[in-house]
Amino acid sequence: MRAAEVSSEITQVLVTEEQILAKLEEVAERVSADYEGKNLLLVGVLKGAIMVMADFSRSLRITAPMDWMAVSSYGAGTKSSGVVQIRKDLDEDLHDRHVLIVEDIIDSGLTLSWLLENFESRGAASVEVFALLRKPDAAKVEVRCKYVGFDIPNEFVVGYGLDYAEKYRNLRDVAVLAPHVYS
Repeated sequence: MRAAEVSSEITQVLVTEEQILAKLEEVAERVSADYEGKNLLLVGVLKGAIMVMADFSRSLRITAPMDWMAVSSYGAGTKSSGVVQIRKDLDEDLHDRHVLIVEDIIDSGLTLSWLLENFESRGAASVEVFALLRKPDAAKVEVRCKYVGFDIPNEFVVGYGLDYAEKYRNLRDVAVLAPHVYS
C-alpha cells in the first residue's frame, strides 16, 4: 500500500520506500565491512522492525543470523510509557556474540536503553544499534546509535512496519498519521 491510497489518513510523507531501500543498502555496506569475520547476530524488535530487518538483512554481504525479541512500552497509545515488558525473549545465547539491534524507530529511547543494558548483562561481546528512524526531539534518554537511517520530526508516524493500533504497517512509505485518526 502506498501513501496515496490512504491520503486522507496522513498529513505528510516523510520518507519514501525508495529512499528507505537506498539507505538500507548504504547502511548494509557499512555493517558488512564493520562486522566482516565477526560472529554477528541481528536482533529485531517485534513487530515494528520486521520490514526493516527483512530488507536490511537481504542487503548484507555477510552471513548474519537473526533473532527476535518482543517488548512493549506503548500499549495501544501513541506515547511510550517507559515501562518495558518482555513479550518474547531471544532464542539465541548472546554470550561472546556481536549483537546489532535492528530497530524501526528510536522515540523516547527508554525501551532501547533498557535493551542495551539487558543485552550487555547477558555477556555480549558488543552491542550496537541500527535504527531506520530517529526522533531527536523526542529523546528522554541519550542512546548510542552507531547506524541511523533518517532523523525525523517528533510526529506520530506509521508505515514500513510502524503502526497505529496494528494498522498501517504495510504502508510502503513512512508518513505522519493525521491526528483525526487517533484522537
